[in-house]
Amino acid sequence: MTAGDIARDDAPHMHGFERLLTLWVLLCMAAGIALGRIAPGFAKRLDGMTLDVGGAPVVSIPIAVCLFFMMYPIMVKIDFDEVREAGRNLRPVLLTLFVNWCVKPFTMLAIASFFLGTVFLGLIGPEATDLVKPPFGLDLAPGTPYGAGRIVLRDGGTWLEIPLWRSYLAGCILLGVAPCTAMVLVWGALARGRDGHTLVMVAVNSLTMLGLYGVLGGALLGVGRLPVPWQALGLSIGVYVALPLVAGYLSRRWILAWRGRDWFEARFLRILSPVTILALLTTLVLLFSFKGDVIVAQPLTIVWIAVPLVVQTLLIFAIAWGLARLFGLEYRDAAPTALIGASNHFEVAIATAVMLFGLSSGAALATVVGVLIEVPLMLALVRVCLATRAAFAATS
Repeated sequence: MTAGDIARDDAPHMHGFERLLTLWVLLCMAAGIALGRIAPGFAKRLDGMTLDVGGAPVVSIPIAVCLFFMMYPIMVKIDFDEVREAGRNLRPVLLTLFVNWCVKPFTMLAIASFFLGTVFLGLIGPEATDLVKPPFGLDLAPGTPYGAGRIVLRDGGTWLEIPLWRSYLAGCILLGVAPCTAMVLVWGALARGRDGHTLVMVAVNSLTMLGLYGVLGGALLGVGRLPVPWQALGLSIGVYVALPLVAGYLSRRWILAWRGRDWFEARFLRILSPVTILALLTTLVLLFSFKGDVIVAQPLTIVWIAVPLVVQTLLIFAIAWGLARLFGLEYRDAAPTALIGASNHFEVAIATAVMLFGLSSGAALATVVGVLIEVPLMLALVRVCLATRAAFAATS
């Protein structure tokens, strides 16, 4: 199969708007940077719109709204009957869970620590620091050491000052512990994967995240000597994952009972299809409106962060693809398994980084870089799947 054949075969599965997502991401980055220069106080005012607990900002209202509209269209597509069906073929489900939760978070920590903390440390600056929100509920006097940083007073507020490279590391960690449950539906369709398996893993990963994202993310942040905001991590899962999941489940049942499956799939889902991407692009404009000065001053920052993320993506894809072949999975199950492992739930990672560390943090910037590289990289891996599917002929 030639590259042209693949492109023609893929076309019906992905709308033009979605195929050009990398372009829209770049345009939103540019728009955000321009907005930050024209109206520098705009993002700061938005970042100040929060739900506070005990006087501490815990949930960013603009990000929560954007993320709900990113997640809801995905969650409403989940047919939870598929989860029960997954019990009939556990191998691809167990392999996906193993790669996502037993391998991927730890390789991300190791790879990002190596590149950011060693290879690029001289370029980032060993003495460069970042101001992030202190962990929720923390009440320490200025000057008190905490983890790899210390508590400081800036602009009338209390902040945690940490090495800049560790702030970037935090964003990478949050990406590594967030398995994809959104765009993977597109990647799976492009690779001719089994839709049922992809939907099953969207549901299973969403449910698993409720229990593991906060625990594993907090543990790895602690290993990286970064703030471990356990309460905020738990709240983020409730607001950013559980809320759209419950809303999607309940509204799906109501709409199917009211109008039937044909109307739901032909009309309702078609209306919703661009909502996730539009909400994501809106979030990017907000993020880059605040980080624009850093990017303009240090454009190589994007490269320093992108390198470990690219290496991690390729490594996890190779591991999942090789194990799928080793364990005799059919191609239609192997493709979504490898693609789910390679991709990240960048919507949750962005929102969590903003909530935990702040809109202007290096952690938030790192998660945004994850969006920038994911689309072209995943499209390339889709083509790798299609080009090598003959290796699974004996088991397909």
